[in-house]
Amino acid sequence: MDEVDRIVAAWRRERPDLDVSPMEILSRVSRLARQLDLARKASFSDYGIEGWAFDVLSALRRAGEPYQLSPSTLLQETLVTSGTMTNRIDRLVARGWVERRPDPGDRRGVLVHLTDSGRATVDSALADLLVKEREILSGLTPSGSRKLAGLLRELSTGFDGSED
Repeated sequence: MDEVDRIVAAWRRERPDLDVSPMEILSRVSRLARQLDLARKASFSDYGIEGWAFDVLSALRRAGEPYQLSPSTLLQETLVTSGTMTNRIDRLVARGWVERRPDPGDRRGVLVHLTDSGRATVDSALADLLVKEREILSGLTPSGSRKLAGLLRELSTGFDGSED
């Protein structure tokens, strides 16, 4: 038994009229989300970045060579407002992790380009985070991991892109 089992048992005892079975899944997901948040904060603090910075740098890194995207594409990737993105880009420029470049395909447009320093930072932070994530998942077999990933994909498919 884990803590969620104890909580669910107490609710079933106190409120037998309610179906508390969703708690068996979602309370565990919530607890895992907290563990992941702690792991992210620990990994990122070693590199002097916050979660939002990692998200922007990661989007640029995943774009592949030449590691640049338009601000509007970054908005779609990170699900923030344009004002928030402008502020984030400004802060990343100040850190030397990204730079604004003219968009050769649009005289009025700019592209946000990942610098070598930004690339080294996001690569290192990602490698560190993955070590911590593997620790979180260490209680699962490879088969169990694949099964859980499939179930979570099935559950979350309807929510993708709607995290406003």
